[in-house]
Amino acid sequence: MIRAGIVGGTGYTGVELLRILALHPQVEVAAVTSRADAGQRVDRLYPSLRGLCNLTFSLPEAENLLDCQVVFFATPNGTAMHMAAGLLRRGIKVIDLSADFRIRDAQEWEKWYGMPHANPDLIAEAVYGLPEINREQIRRAELVACPGCYPTAVQLGFLPLLEQATIDTDHLIADVKSGVSGAGRKAEISSLMSEAGESFKAYAVSGHRHLPEIRQGLTQICGQAVGLTFVPHLTPMIRGIHATLYARLNKPLDLQALFEQRFQAEYFVDVLPAGSHADTRNVRGSNRCQIAVHQPQSGDTLVILSVIDNLVKGASGQAVQAMNLMTGLPERQGLETVALYP
Repeated sequence: MIRAGIVGGTGYTGVELLRILALHPQVEVAAVTSRADAGQRVDRLYPSLRGLCNLTFSLPEAENLLDCQVVFFATPNGTAMHMAAGLLRRGIKVIDLSADFRIRDAQEWEKWYGMPHANPDLIAEAVYGLPEINREQIRRAELVACPGCYPTAVQLGFLPLLEQATIDTDHLIADVKSGVSGAGRKAEISSLMSEAGESFKAYAVSGHRHLPEIRQGLTQICGQAVGLTFVPHLTPMIRGIHATLYARLNKPLDLQALFEQRFQAEYFVDVLPAGSHADTRNVRGSNRCQIAVHQPQSGDTLVILSVIDNLVKGASGQAVQAMNLMTGLPERQGLETVALYP
């Protein structure tokens, strides 16, 4: 059994990790930390875990995690970078769901996240945790930086086109919508149902924190700088990411065949039949990304629809997928949950 620890067990991604790992046949959750709720039983705060988790929240200190073989950081940005090195020195694998190690340039990270990076030397050791691109590197990794939810949907949607150099990389557009859980479990006026319900809005149009991460990933896929316009939107739903991606074709191709061939061996990426429209409800609660591809009026503008559950494939599910690879377990183990419907 793999003994796992979760730092930050009271946020949405933390409790999602608990939900997934509670039924994982090869994992025992050995520690869950929370500064605010230390001393409380986990199943008192989350009764959905009654009978599945008998742990008590402990303080987020290294000595409470030393019995673990792998530690997940489901924490705000700026936490993992202070603790990861000490755990790694003790031979504990680290999977960070925050943005602390995603961006390779520490100065770029500091610009977007508004704080000095506490451990820039460790960034070079981190493997970007998108298995569909970096599977073999993840298998050998000690530190994995899990992708953000927006970057996951966007990169998977553009991936086959960029790999085959079939589109104009100077004018990519990602028009992406997220449910309110993407903002995290905190009291914030914009996330209140009375504010977000019956409303739909764009935000951070001038620049979102995930922009440099997406741009970095797309550049690495195609081997050259890309021009990307990324506009996120907030929708009145709890879970889900819907990315509508636009690109201009630069050579003739069978679009459907390209995507089906690229993802035919990827269990967690489902290319829908031609003419389909991806829908967030069909991935809700699952670790799958569903993709639909279109070429309207047979023109040279392509439209790719990519949907995920932001808390699963966009966060905790993808983190468990990485853990399986890092520890030699079957990649799909504990993650073959069928999406909730309705």
